[in-house]
Amino acid sequence: MVGIGIAALCMAVPAAQAQVKLNAGNIDEVIGQMTLEEKVHMVIGCGMSMGDGVKFPGTAGRTYDIPRLGIPSVYLADGPHRLAMSVKRDFDSRFYYATEFPSGTTVAATFDPNAAFQVGAALGEEVKDYGMDVLLAPGANLMRNALCGRNHEYYSEDPVVTGKIAAGYINGVQSQGTGTCLKHFAVNNQETNRNNNDSRVAQRPLRELYLKGFEIAVKESQPWSIMTSYNKVNGKYTCEDIDLTQNILRDEWGFKGVVMSDWNAGKDAVTSMKAGNDMLQPGQDRQYKAILEAVQNGTLDEAVLDRNVKRVLELVVKCHTFADYEYANETDLKAHAQVDRTIGAEGIVLLDNRDVLPLASGIKNVALYGTTSYDMVPAGMGFGSTGVGYYTVSLVEGMRNAGYTVDADLIKQYKKHLADEQKRLYPNGRPPFSLTPLKRVEEFVPTAEELAAQVKNNDVAILTFGRTSGEASDRRVEEFYMKENETALIKQVAEAYHAAGKKVVVVLNICSPVETASWKNQVDAVLCAFQPGQEVGNCVADVLTGKVNPSGHLPMTFAVKYGDAPSDANFPYDYEFKMPSFAMGSGMNFKSKEKEEKPKEPERNVDFTDYEEGIYVGYRYFDTFGKEVSYPFGHGLSYTTFGFEVVSSDMDAEDCEMKVAVTNTGKCAGKESVQLYVKAPEGGLEKPAKELKAFAKTKLLQPGETEVVTLSWKLMDMASFNEKNSSWELAKGTYQWMAATSSADVRCTVEQKVTKSQKVKVHDAMRPLYKIAENDMVKR
Repeated sequence: MVGIGIAALCMAVPAAQAQVKLNAGNIDEVIGQMTLEEKVHMVIGCGMSMGDGVKFPGTAGRTYDIPRLGIPSVYLADGPHRLAMSVKRDFDSRFYYATEFPSGTTVAATFDPNAAFQVGAALGEEVKDYGMDVLLAPGANLMRNALCGRNHEYYSEDPVVTGKIAAGYINGVQSQGTGTCLKHFAVNNQETNRNNNDSRVAQRPLRELYLKGFEIAVKESQPWSIMTSYNKVNGKYTCEDIDLTQNILRDEWGFKGVVMSDWNAGKDAVTSMKAGNDMLQPGQDRQYKAILEAVQNGTLDEAVLDRNVKRVLELVVKCHTFADYEYANETDLKAHAQVDRTIGAEGIVLLDNRDVLPLASGIKNVALYGTTSYDMVPAGMGFGSTGVGYYTVSLVEGMRNAGYTVDADLIKQYKKHLADEQKRLYPNGRPPFSLTPLKRVEEFVPTAEELAAQVKNNDVAILTFGRTSGEASDRRVEEFYMKENETALIKQVAEAYHAAGKKVVVVLNICSPVETASWKNQVDAVLCAFQPGQEVGNCVADVLTGKVNPSGHLPMTFAVKYGDAPSDANFPYDYEFKMPSFAMGSGMNFKSKEKEEKPKEPERNVDFTDYEEGIYVGYRYFDTFGKEVSYPFGHGLSYTTFGFEVVSSDMDAEDCEMKVAVTNTGKCAGKESVQLYVKAPEGGLEKPAKELKAFAKTKLLQPGETEVVTLSWKLMDMASFNEKNSSWELAKGTYQWMAATSSADVRCTVEQKVTKSQKVKVHDAMRPLYKIAENDMVKR
């Protein structure tokens, strides 16, 4: 257990004194002055900052300090869309508020790395202002399945969107001198049994999809640290896998920072050290003892320990704490709320619009239906966020701020209904903290008489439906679908308002895709807000009213039904997994791993998950096999229209580039994202119908205005990974480059010919990997 033991160890100070003090140029000398015990301490965390007497209550933890050598502790705080720490501190009258920024999915929907930079810069500033050093964010795992509990933290089903947005975010945070920790490396695509699940994936999809986003982020932003994930990949815990942490991450990609474990991940501390997992968090006594004994008995070379210590110290010397930064212990919450409102609105996606949005000037009275209109979801749940900032703007407040009158009788009904439901669901009060989402209240349907009065008194109906998700559990399949009372509410409200010639809008305040095909044609507009942060009500109102012209695009596909995506057959969609118990003190421990549990027969999709779909994830599957979807990847409408024209397209031995002129052909100002897809020639390895290779977003274009955007990518980005010889291979032949607004809406196509095939060899796998018959599922 972490408990008192590891905390006490972290406070131990050797009696011996040394003259050398740490600086950026003498790290090797400092390591030479350290005792073996001090070296081991440097690669072990000091427990989570919980309970009394800690410097930053409610934060993730810190590194070990050695005052005699001038080595301070540096402080780690969870993310990714909120600086996670306690709002209140003992015997302190102040409040330490942090901004709830848009979820990762919302930021990705902007299709704009600069938007991610702005969010990252504001978060980096808050971390600095409150005296901490490293934000444990962002998350860059692929959205393999619509029900993954942590999708709200992740960016996309596509690795290029994932990598580019993650790089923008990292560059933003680190522009403030605050470190980042890119996570969870790697293949952490489900939360069910996350501490033990084995992600079994063949080398080609591993390289082309699940590692590619991390690779892009590392090469374009150099995060200060990377966090390995809880799960195994092909039989090995990621923190114990030298193939991931050294051969691929450092040798191939050129990563230069620290690798740390997720909190209490893995089993073998010594193997983690050898693998290049430099620091084990939050730290356990048994890990300290194991590493110390291994060096003493010669089973762990002290040079390996020194290497890991050096990387930790290279992180320390970059940090605010090492520089004795005098932090204000307060931050510019007003300015950061504006960042949230701006980016939150830009990430909203207009899915459908039948002549209702933006709301006409004659509309003044608004009827808000759905409990979420009154209790909106700013973000997801987990250690990185409670899902509730220091305030959350409801849609009632947002529409009032925009000058509309919200039906007062409906407000009274919903206030009473929400209060009654809270008593029913939580008779002893809501729990103060939860990793997983709390139950949301059930909907109710107004009576025919009530509806008739509401139709008479209002100009438009807006229905908001909410979904949330959280750490440590996945969503159930029923959460993908609308509940019976939700579909009844849509049907009855739509019929009543349409009978009076009035319009109906649905707002989806969601963490991940939901089913829309069965009901979307009953309403006049569908707006996907995802989770825009604490300003959610204002963000939605800004788009509904036309103050902001929507420019978001879906970073994932909305399937017609669950089961349509091939990964659905290999996901625990109907499994209610109970997390092991954990204790919170100076550290957090999941169930102790010192005693092995009695072996049991491994359970499919719980103890192991076979990624049988291979490279066919998301639109790569739907487009290739002609499977109908409700909304395609990249889809997003605007209140104006845009024309595309290819200006030029060029390719040399290393780089590809296409310039596209985007013209606003409509009647109001707006932004547009250009998505560049590539279709490969026949003759090489089997490929999807098309793959995204680049994207770019325009500035705000006035009617008639044109901007030329440049889309660039590397020639070998069009290559495929050949598992037989561990190489990236580019087939010769004619490639089609397609400028599009979604994977289903290609506007311009040009052709470029590769005259000879190319091959780039990478290191051979150091162990036999679990083999899956390539694309077995989609061929059956």
